Amino acid sequence: MSLLMTMINLVLLLSIFILFVQVFPEEAALRPNVVNVGAIFSFDTINGKVAKVAMKAAEDDINSDPSILGGRKLFVALHDSNYSSFLSFIGALQFMETDTVAIIGPQSSVMAHVLSHLANELHVPLLSFTALDPGLSPLQYPFFVQTAPNDEFQMIAIAEMVSYFGWAEVIAVFSDDNQNRNGIIMLDDQLAERRCRISYKATLPPDPMAKRSDVLRELAKIQMMESRVIVLNTFSKTGLLVFEVAKSLGMMEKGYVWIASTWLSTVLDSTSPLKPETANSIRGALTLRPHTPDSKRKRDFISRWNQLSNGSIGLNPYGLFAYDTVWMIARAVKLLFDQGGNISFSNDERLISLTGMDLNLSALSIFDGGKQLLKNVIETKMTGLTGPVRFNQDRFLINPSYDIINTVETGYRQVGYWSNHSGLSIVPPETLYGKKPNRSSSNQHLDSVVWPGGETIKPRGWVFPNNGRELRIVVPNRVSYRDFVSVVNGTNKVQGYCIDVFLAAIKLMPYAVPYRFIPFGNGHENPSYYELVSKIAAGVSIQHIESATGFLNNKNDK
Repeated sequence: MSLLMTMINLVLLLSIFILFVQVFPEEAALRPNVVNVGAIFSFDTINGKVAKVAMKAAEDDINSDPSILGGRKLFVALHDSNYSSFLSFIGALQFMETDTVAIIGPQSSVMAHVLSHLANELHVPLLSFTALDPGLSPLQYPFFVQTAPNDEFQMIAIAEMVSYFGWAEVIAVFSDDNQNRNGIIMLDDQLAERRCRISYKATLPPDPMAKRSDVLRELAKIQMMESRVIVLNTFSKTGLLVFEVAKSLGMMEKGYVWIASTWLSTVLDSTSPLKPETANSIRGALTLRPHTPDSKRKRDFISRWNQLSNGSIGLNPYGLFAYDTVWMIARAVKLLFDQGGNISFSNDERLISLTGMDLNLSALSIFDGGKQLLKNVIETKMTGLTGPVRFNQDRFLINPSYDIINTVETGYRQVGYWSNHSGLSIVPPETLYGKKPNRSSSNQHLDSVVWPGGETIKPRGWVFPNNGRELRIVVPNRVSYRDFVSVVNGTNKVQGYCIDVFLAAIKLMPYAVPYRFIPFGNGHENPSYYELVSKIAAGVSIQHIESATGFLNNKNDK
């Protein structure tokens, strides 16, 4: 009897299984056992090396948690673009031929502009934590998502630092590519809002193509200029070359100010120990590091890092963003399944019609669930290694913030923070989010900085230029009212109350004003104001006079 009941139960179970397969065969096929994600990076770069380890760690952690994809596996396929835009494009095509639901990358904004058009057409979300060009608009590139703070915020932070220290002009040195060029355009706009400006823009070939001769030519020009505040916006290979050449030219000494974008902090975090010559060449510079709040999850991951990377490279914040990006995709896919969606692809009729070509364009297909997956990514609400992960209505990550780092003899020290909420502060931004924003100048603070040359006094940011035209100031060689202005007998030295006032005003100027005093008069009688004006009008004797001090006319002239 028991045997009969067992057989009946087996028959019922088999019938139910057959019915399920007949009714839901398509859904079973459209939810594959492996969810494919692509990643395109130059794995010989610092961020490429870090991202490779972090993304695979995220893949392992997701696959070890059956609650995420219901037992299905996430597979992150890696493609090394090796600094080549062409190889980046080929990698994207290969991924889109193999039912890939999303692509992480590319590493550069140049390729992001290109691949975003492909992603738009095939509905495959493109997520990047390194291509942070402010010009990558979500309106123009709807399937491209930046999963780290856009460089716009980094430029705002630098502009606020320049304003905080009271400098009126900076020189921008940058690689001539989309991301760095657009970053400098954004910096120029932000400085203008604070009554500052970029006085000179020095362009270098895109990283890593810049040669020593390229850098030497630009820095030699900068040496001749008055501004000594230099903003360096590039990537690590070019950036370190610039500092090396600057050191050899004496441009890392007293009086100079160097502010580097986030590339320098990645070098500090991921390259340890630095070569002595490298450490010596960057000493005194300021740089930014994407801020990630402290948490137990972050500390646990940091403790795992040495084992994950086999000690090959140090962890930097972009590794944390890489890890969180993989999790964002996994959660978006899980939500897609929960919403009843599937992973299916359709042929693009436009590509099928292109016959007579050797290219197998028909293999490229449209991801049917791409729009919904993109929507799920944009609506992400999770807590990752980088803290709360959410996007605002402009598709920027909420609460963009940076650590402000000062390179010193022993390595580096943190001198403060910048956040879009509170500006410059010496307390972590997350402690201020619950308070009302206060961006007043009196509320902006940073700790003391050790500047190039070991100086602790803030550099004034300018010197008298070697190529500038000096201001010629006529000083009356008077015989009366000599307490106000006079020429020391037998010399061209001038003195007096008016001179003291002028020199005090010059010291307060936020930019260089080269000048020379020119005595006027014979010293035996007060010179005539009208005689001076006549000489200026005639263009003789004293030419190109820019200014004249008071008391040029004698009492009778009054």
